[in-house]
Amino acid sequence: MSARAVIFDLDGTLLDTLEDLADAGNNVLAALGYPTHPMESYKQFVGDGVAMLVRRALPEDAQHDFDRALERMREEYATHWKVKTRPYPGIAEMLDALVAKGVPLSVLSNKPDKFCQLTMEHFFSRWPWAAVMGESEKYPRKPDPTGAKAIAEKLGIPPGDFLFLGDSPMDVKCALGAGMTPVGATWGFRERATLEAAGGKVFIDRPQELLRLI
Repeated sequence: MSARAVIFDLDGTLLDTLEDLADAGNNVLAALGYPTHPMESYKQFVGDGVAMLVRRALPEDAQHDFDRALERMREEYATHWKVKTRPYPGIAEMLDALVAKGVPLSVLSNKPDKFCQLTMEHFFSRWPWAAVMGESEKYPRKPDPTGAKAIAEKLGIPPGDFLFLGDSPMDVKCALGAGMTPVGATWGFRERATLEAAGGKVFIDRPQELLRLI
């Protein structure tokens, strides 16, 4: 590989955010009088933005309550985004090594941009980031490759020289659509088989293994 830069997904790749997302989601469901879900179920709810998380968490016969649930979820997560969330083991060491190599680092997430920026500032402010993008009106959510292409253009690096590390099929499809090499993070929220089905061929089991691909 001739990779010169890396784009990271955030939730399920750099950060284990599952417990905070599940707690916020279940608090909303309980407040509205709907059944809650075990934390493991949220692995299938996340990855496509907060609106899709809420839609998946609501019972089929409660979709009429979507707007109210979405508003409450945004309010609830605003108080839960850093309660239990932590970087995965080995992430800090991997970022240190990449920075030492002079590799530009970026983040492209389907997390709402406000929370994406807050989260990155709180957990990862000691590393230099060439670009940080969350879900916004400016760029469509992954798997649309527009955001990834915009990062490549901003950095002045051809898309083919990027690795895109993520844990979901959306990340794989986004990378392929942008002409980048997807790398599956097997420690994340989705199983390897789902990433393979999306077209993933390169996988790592620990963050430090990414260094071998640079």
